[in-house]
Amino acid sequence: MKALYTGTTPDTVEILEVDRPVPGPRDALVRIRACGICGTDVSFLHLGGIPAHAHLGGDIVPVALGHEPAGEVVEVGAEVEGLKVGDRVVVNPQGPSGVIGCGARHGALSEYLLVENATVGRNLAVFPDHVPFDVASLNEPMAVARHAVNRSEAKPADKVVVFGAGPIGLGAAIWLKLRGVEHVVVADVIASRLEKALAIGADAVIDSAEEDVTGRLTELHGQATNALGQPRPGTDIYFDAAGAAAVFNTVVGNARWGAKLVMVAIQKKSSEIDLGGMLRSELTLIASQGYPTEIFEVTPELVEHEDRFARLISHRVPFAEADRAFEWALTPGAAEKIVITLDD
Repeated sequence: MKALYTGTTPDTVEILEVDRPVPGPRDALVRIRACGICGTDVSFLHLGGIPAHAHLGGDIVPVALGHEPAGEVVEVGAEVEGLKVGDRVVVNPQGPSGVIGCGARHGALSEYLLVENATVGRNLAVFPDHVPFDVASLNEPMAVARHAVNRSEAKPADKVVVFGAGPIGLGAAIWLKLRGVEHVVVADVIASRLEKALAIGADAVIDSAEEDVTGRLTELHGQATNALGQPRPGTDIYFDAAGAAAVFNTVVGNARWGAKLVMVAIQKKSSEIDLGGMLRSELTLIASQGYPTEIFEVTPELVEHEDRFARLISHRVPFAEADRAFEWALTPGAAEKIVITLDD
């Protein structure tokens, strides 16, 4: 079968011929039909793979890519319950059968994926036939966004701003609205992303490259103060889905007394954090990583609101043209959410 790996030089990919997995009595074999590209995949491309025995300074070895899969079951072990050939499934890439992609032995950007110890509700979940595979492949990144929203404990009356209108930021905006939050603002520097934010249900947007963020947030959320009585926008919860130092510094500079910052983006190296600014607002910093419980919590709602989530996909690219898909993924601002499809 064919599988996608990091190439022999940085920022390249290569389709390799590898053995098709053979499932055991407790396993299932899934034919992959769609798989999203994540920023983690792009990070491995920059490195050209991962160092073998990194602590010893070993050679770079290729990495199997992909951890956002959706597909159909083609073989089921005799001891597997609640699953049959033909079922459409999403897979937990951090489940009990081991890690998929992210430097692991197997990646989901391949024609077939072995799910060991296949257990419905633990490492895979079935979704209805009417849901397109590309939309179903959003299950994993939307679980990341859902965990961030769950961590925020946002309430309907909270006033929220999400910085970063990529898939995770927009996913967070959708979950916030579905949670009943009355006013959600999305901020970004790319106009097309802000248009999409409005299309998926954001109440307002801010072009942070052109507009005064403090003034706009005050206009939208009213005025409050920090712990010293200095004027600040009345925003209750900030989400950093961008990972840029400018976002963190903007939040610290604008946070009212008792505000929260949920950090879900992978942070780039940045300048010194203004701890004094955090103190002046008693800003609560909440880190959000992965999806401890959310991977299949999101599946029924993804199905229910499939049209809304489908808007997040900007590009659908055939597997044979994966190199083109990753060229877009490597180019800042060229694409929002790319899904690679594996059709007949």
